[in-house]
Amino acid sequence: MGDRISELERIAGRYAAFADDEARGASDIYERLARAVAGSTDILEFLASLPADRQQPNLFLAAVRHLFGVPADERQLAAIVRDRREAIRGLMLARTTQTNEPARCAVLLPLLARLPQPLALLEVGASAGLCLLPDRYGYDYGSARLEAPGAGGSAAPMFRCHAGGAVPIPGALPKIAWRCGIDLNPIDVNDRAATAWLETLVWPGQEHRAANLRSAIAVAQADPPRVVRGNLLTDLAAVMADAPQSATLVVFHSAVLGYVSSATDREGFAEQVRRSRAVWISNEVPGAFPDIAKTAPAAPRRGLFLLAIDGSPVAWTGPHGQSIAWFGP
Repeated sequence: MGDRISELERIAGRYAAFADDEARGASDIYERLARAVAGSTDILEFLASLPADRQQPNLFLAAVRHLFGVPADERQLAAIVRDRREAIRGLMLARTTQTNEPARCAVLLPLLARLPQPLALLEVGASAGLCLLPDRYGYDYGSARLEAPGAGGSAAPMFRCHAGGAVPIPGALPKIAWRCGIDLNPIDVNDRAATAWLETLVWPGQEHRAANLRSAIAVAQADPPRVVRGNLLTDLAAVMADAPQSATLVVFHSAVLGYVSSATDREGFAEQVRRSRAVWISNEVPGAFPDIAKTAPAAPRRGLFLLAIDGSPVAWTGPHGQSIAWFGP
């Protein structure tokens, strides 16, 4: 009994932290619903019946929304879980939180543009590969703006990113000679059901993110990036070997390694990249690589990601690419 109570308390704490650190100020309804989950024994019991890697707030809330729409309030959420739990369970076991947020390219761009060009981009946890296309989007940093090139007749998104500190905003888009992604379950940008799930993962009240996602998908559909099925812990070397020697190889990831539960596995991945010829760019929650986080100044607020290059932190970033607070060289 004690172990069960401890498990429910752990899940409740996770949802309360999600409400405080992620949803607050970003999605009012998700903040309220996450708090409702944290206080509902019935919903916590349902979540505890799922594998640990399927209990995360983003997956649960997206599954409910995908099947039944956004619950109006806490009472409706509880009723949906009570009456339709098997449908929710089925979707949560079939799908993962492959949130492919292309606006994160806005915080990656200052680092990518500083490297010797052209680049060979290799993204781990690439989902549909939308972050493999930083040279096809537009960017607005407030003090500077980079227009997107023509993208097969599709209107490319313009990502707005609040820049704080001495951000090295580039004067031109990077030159990409080669690009490839690795994902356990790659998403085909021409698969309507798969891209509909991606859109469901955008939180309610963030219509600008959904519009940008649709625009980025349209850009990708004109010339889809290559994303191979594989595990970042075991298949990285083989994909790196395909990259041209004439380009600067960049291995990067954003909001991916935090889902690798083993610290040993995370450090093993990092060590493999360090031993390679690649430049390593990480944009993760600080807890993904605590040793890197120890060398960074205090975050200006909770819920930010830490951007680092080759293990050296340079900026705090908004989790959806909406801001970058630079403190690096």
